[in-house]
Amino acid sequence: MDRERGINYGWIILALGVTTVTGALGFARFGYTMILPAMKTGLALTDSQAGDLATGNLAGYLVLALAAGFLSTHFSPRIIISGFMALISVSMLLTGLAPDFITAFIGRILAGMGSGGSNVPVVGLILSWFAASKRGFATGIVVSGSSFGMLITGLAIPVILNSAGTDGWRYSWYFLSGLTLLIAFLCAFFLRNTPAEIGSAPVGGTFSHAEPAAVSLIKSWNLICRSFEVWHLALIYTLFGFSYIIYATFFVRYLNWEAGFSVEKAGRLWSLAGAVSIASGFIWGTFSDKAGRKYGLVSVFILQFLCYLIFGVWKDIPGYYLSAMLFSLTAWSIPAIMAASAGDILGAKLAPAAIGFLTLFFGIGQMFGPFIAGRIADASGSYTLAFVIAAFASLAGGLLSLLLRVKKPLHGSAG
Repeated sequence: MDRERGINYGWIILALGVTTVTGALGFARFGYTMILPAMKTGLALTDSQAGDLATGNLAGYLVLALAAGFLSTHFSPRIIISGFMALISVSMLLTGLAPDFITAFIGRILAGMGSGGSNVPVVGLILSWFAASKRGFATGIVVSGSSFGMLITGLAIPVILNSAGTDGWRYSWYFLSGLTLLIAFLCAFFLRNTPAEIGSAPVGGTFSHAEPAAVSLIKSWNLICRSFEVWHLALIYTLFGFSYIIYATFFVRYLNWEAGFSVEKAGRLWSLAGAVSIASGFIWGTFSDKAGRKYGLVSVFILQFLCYLIFGVWKDIPGYYLSAMLFSLTAWSIPAIMAASAGDILGAKLAPAAIGFLTLFFGIGQMFGPFIAGRIADASGSYTLAFVIAAFASLAGGLLSLLLRVKKPLHGSAG
């Protein structure tokens, strides 16, 4: 291969990364946001059960994220990512066929496992294809896959629901299952594990014949667990997971139930937020490359505090739209900055394991978010308090970020 001409394969890896995140999170997780109102009616679910389905999905994500992060430092990320994307497709099919809550719960757990098993390795894979000075930029782009998922589900799911009647929610899951299976095949055929595997250089870096030295699982674990900065990031990520998932899970349900929006109108707003949020990870990831990870995190958390607080207490059309705008401007910024920070602290080779470790705590926060919010809604007849709690959790994340000591990345370093 002529390494001086043509497009660096890292850009193809980045495009596949965006596509993978679209399926792993945009469809498998945020598709539930759009399908929830009709699925709740179809299976006669309580608000607590609706929250529990989201919690089951996030529990599955938590279980696999840590393991997949460590495994992808020793085995082929391409195989791991493709296999778990196929699992997501199967789990969506099972969810669509579900006759009751228990079957749907199993389907959502399997979807979460597939999401964790594919999302964490693909973000880690991106770090090996981009130099350290471009990590925030690259991870910011890859996490935009969630935005494309919001955009597609926000536009397509209402059409399916309207055309298929009471079983529309089932056909919605079948539709997403088919798209995710296509993504699994794309990953299997076109992903590559490292630049050295095809004689290429990382984007923004220099060519090397050598693969990064392998690190044993025990040594990987020890290096990560001994890092104070990683534990600090883990606590911050827990607060983000708890706060954002309340908003993302119950956005459509809240607007439909308490604000008088039709599912179609709520879906259009969710889709609009998804479209605008495509640039959020890129903007804030690049900002963190220039200004530092700490200042990127603090800025985002302040905006998300306002987003959740406004959504819960300003019960009027301008408030709902302002909140959606704030969310779309910041939606996927923190995962992008977290992934870049992991690469800064531990290097590209250990980054997938570090991302998996951080995602464990992110997943814990996500598990408790819908569980608590669903029960608040059942007890009070409103999600208002849940959004206020999410707001102050986000504020706490911003305050903790002020104490962060992750260094600004060195320009041109391959890490």
